[in-house]
Order: sequence, then C-alpha cells, then structure tokens
Amino acid sequence: MGKGFFQVPTAYNEPIKSYAPGSPEREEVLKQYSAYFNGHTDVAMYIGGKDVKTGNTKPISPPHDHKHIVGQYHTAKKEDVTHAIANALEAREHWANLEWEQRAAIFLKAAELISGPYRAKINAATMIAQSKNIHQAEIDAACELIDFLRFNVEYMSQIYEEQPDSAEGIWNRVEYRPLEGFIYAITPFNFTAIAGNLPASAAMMGNVVLWKPSDSQVFSAKVIVDIFKEAGLPDGVINVVYGDPVMITKEALSSPDFAGIHYTGSTHVFKELWKQIGNNIHIYKTYPRIVGETGGKDFIIAHPTANPKQVATAIVRGAFEFQGQKCSAASRVYLPKSISKEILDFVKSDVESFNKPGSPEDMSNFITAVIHEGSFDKLAKYIDQARKNKNAEIYAGGNYDKSKGYFVEPTVIVTTDPKYTTMETELFGPVVTIYVYEDKDWSKTLKLVDSTSEYALTGAVLSGDRYAIAEATKALQNCAGNFYINDKPTGAVVGQQPFGGARASGTNDKAGSAQNLLRWVSPRLIKETFVTPVDYRYPFLG
Repeated sequence: MGKGFFQVPTAYNEPIKSYAPGSPEREEVLKQYSAYFNGHTDVAMYIGGKDVKTGNTKPISPPHDHKHIVGQYHTAKKEDVTHAIANALEAREHWANLEWEQRAAIFLKAAELISGPYRAKINAATMIAQSKNIHQAEIDAACELIDFLRFNVEYMSQIYEEQPDSAEGIWNRVEYRPLEGFIYAITPFNFTAIAGNLPASAAMMGNVVLWKPSDSQVFSAKVIVDIFKEAGLPDGVINVVYGDPVMITKEALSSPDFAGIHYTGSTHVFKELWKQIGNNIHIYKTYPRIVGETGGKDFIIAHPTANPKQVATAIVRGAFEFQGQKCSAASRVYLPKSISKEILDFVKSDVESFNKPGSPEDMSNFITAVIHEGSFDKLAKYIDQARKNKNAEIYAGGNYDKSKGYFVEPTVIVTTDPKYTTMETELFGPVVTIYVYEDKDWSKTLKLVDSTSEYALTGAVLSGDRYAIAEATKALQNCAGNFYINDKPTGAVVGQQPFGGARASGTNDKAGSAQNLLRWVSPRLIKETFVTPVDYRYPFLG
C-alpha cells in the first residue's frame, strides 16, 4: 500500500430476500431455473484465463430428477492439472505484488455482482445442482458467499493494519506475504458459498489457487467462475479443474510448489490428504499449510426446564433443512424423559406437515432430494436396519424412493441405546436419532454427549435454567467448535459466528474470520535501524 492507508467499505450481512408469492425475486429465479433446467450447459475447465474442453465429459443431472440432463462438464487429464499449476505459478509474480486494495476491489465487485445481476443465476444453479429449496439457496449461494467476500476484505485490512511496536531509533514493521507456491482448494457439494470462499479467501491474500470443486456442484461452480471473471480476477489466479479427485490430488501434492490445502469434505479423505502431504514433505519448498473442515455428528441436548416447542423446532430445522446435508446438521438428540413425549409429538406433527419430498421449483417443498444415489442407498440401509433392531424405532418418516429423484423422507429414530449406530455414525441426510434420558441423569448425560462422537463441530443446549446452561457450556467445551444456547446447531453467519470444529471435525481455523485468512500469509518482520552502531563494545565491558 504505497499511496495511503485505505479504509475499506464497512462489511455488512447481505439481507435475505423472502421469495414470497408474487415477489419479483421469486419470478426472476423461477424464470432462470426454467432456462437452466430446459437448456444444456457445457461446462469447461478454467485454466490460465481460458476455457479448456477435453471432450472427456460427464453429464449433469438434478438430484430431484436424475434422469433429466441439464448439461455436461469436461474432466481433466494429467497434463491439464500440470498446466493449471504452471499457469498459477506464472500468474503468482504479478498477483502477489499487486497492491492489496486492488485485490480487495475485485472481490468487493464480485460480492456486488452476486447481490445484483447474478443473484438469480447462482441461486437457480444451486437449486438445480444441489437440490436446495429457494430459501436454502438464498442463504447459501447468494447471502453467505456475499458475506464471505465482504467480511474477508475487512479482515484483510485489519490484518495488514496490525503492526508491532517500535523502540527509539528503530522502526519495526510486518508485511503479510502470500505463501510461496500455490494453494490447492478442494470444495464440497453442499454449500456454494464454501465452494466460492475456499479459493477466494486464499487468493484475496495474494495467493494463486488450483481449485477442484465437487463433481456434484459443477453446475453452480460454473457461475462462480463467471462472476470472478466479470469482477476482473486476472488470468491464472484461480484455475479450475474437474474430474478424478485421486489423480488431480496426486498431481497437486506431488508438486514442490504445493504450499497449502484449503479443504472441506469428509474426515477420512482429509486424513488421507494429511498422510500424503506428510509422505511428500521432503519434496516441498516450504511446510504446507493444512486447513480443513470435515464431518460432524452434531447434537442437541435439552434440559428438563426447556420449552418443548422450542426444542422440537430446533430439531426439525436443525436436522431436516437441506435434507440434513449440512456439516452442522443435528443428527443426535438427548431429551429428558419428563418432556420427551411432548417434544416428540411436536416433531412428528411437523414432519407430517411437510409435503412429500419434491423439486425445489415447487416452492411449497421444504424437503427435496439428497445429492446422489450413493447417499440415498446409504441412508436407506440405516433406515431399514432401524426397522429391524429391537433397540430402535422409526418414530416418524422412514420412507424413500429413487425412481425419479433421490428422495428420502425426513426420518426420526428413537433408540434406547445411547451408543446406537445412528447416534455415532455421520449419515449426512434427513435422519435424526433421539435418546431419552432420565431427568436425574442430566450431568451424566452431558458426559455421554461429550464421549459419544469422534467429531466436535456443532452442538446445542436448550434450557430455561442458567445453572444448567453454565454446566453444559463447560462440560461440552471440547465437543463443539460452534456451540449454541437455546437455538439449533446450524446457520452460522459470517461476521457473527465464525465456523469450524476440532477433533475429527477439522483444524478449527474458522472460515469467515481473520483467523482463517492468517493461514494464507507468511509474515515477514522488517527491522530498520536509523543510526547504525560502529563499535562492537557494550558498556559492560567498561
């Protein structure tokens, strides 16, 4: 920043549009949905600022209508990945040396493009690609991605502004250099905002990126690429490849210039990536940064003083929004016996009030499809097993059908075993398991919550007793990186609840915060002495 200390526009959370019947935003997104659904999009890779089409294509189909094809995407060969890395490294010199306010302007412009002319496009693409209803698409693809971009710019300026003290006769200053090499971003299907943020946050700090989106999110990833291009992101800064994750990852992690990984996905894959990086450690020019947010087995525990209707709503929203395909989704619940029946009756009534799972184009649908056949089959297996087990009961839902779309009815399992399979296993779908505990065992149950899962992403306590809330907050401090009091364990907002967990849930580097951005810079301390000593002797030698 050679010509001024610049104050960036104050970040604010993007207002959520209602999409109420008759609203202009509803009409616009439905029109765009129809255009995408009835069209055929040919999605190229994006390398060095150019569209790259290999001819090796795979079809794109909506999860809620899997026989219908809306487009195709081109998959990478080994040489495409090598080419993308080379382009990133070539772009690095100019990008890393570009003034930070110029980088900031690009991503602020991207935020405004999403807020305005691209809003219907990115929402409609997310509805089709990931089968999100319009509300879930709006809070994710539009609002959260906008928030990431705006708040990260503000955090970036705060990072650069933080400087060390200087003593008399010297000047100490710190520059926050981008990492030496390229960043490999691997993004999941479930959040378009995460897909955009993982490469963008690293690039914002002056890094160049190789981005591998999920095969199930390519359709909306294409819109993100279009937005970054229109915002003026220079060629080669973010290079996008699709296809075989094993091959792409092997090429990325085999490069001496690999400098870091920004990952969201499964715990098993992240551990394997960590192992690969460790095995390759001697070939790298620098120690790579490893940042990941992975799985969760997120909990709700209710105290006997909790309001039953509030608990039920937290369960229904926490477990079933976006078909339970959120890392933060409530999937295990602990209810006190004294109010359990009332809560369960409310939950069952809510589940029965849902329309049958269907297309997000029908905006009366709260529930749509799970992401693909593999997910559907896994969920069906656990539901069938619960029907057979004596220590489990299907209390609500339990139906499924994949003839047209991958539809799994929201399902409530009640178990008498606190270590029942679905109390411990991450399912990533609209299935929640509930265990009823004796009221007198409140403190004992807190220990059970803490020890049941390998994960530590999100969790919630609902209680009308402040002593109980304080006890739970302390007892559960290690098993939830994001902990909610009298609320559902989902819905973190950028700038308000930085998101991430520990244990098997990741490195807890808090996406949507300055803590995350600091992982993508390497500070250099510069000490300048104004009057340089000319004699080695210190006074003590007197």
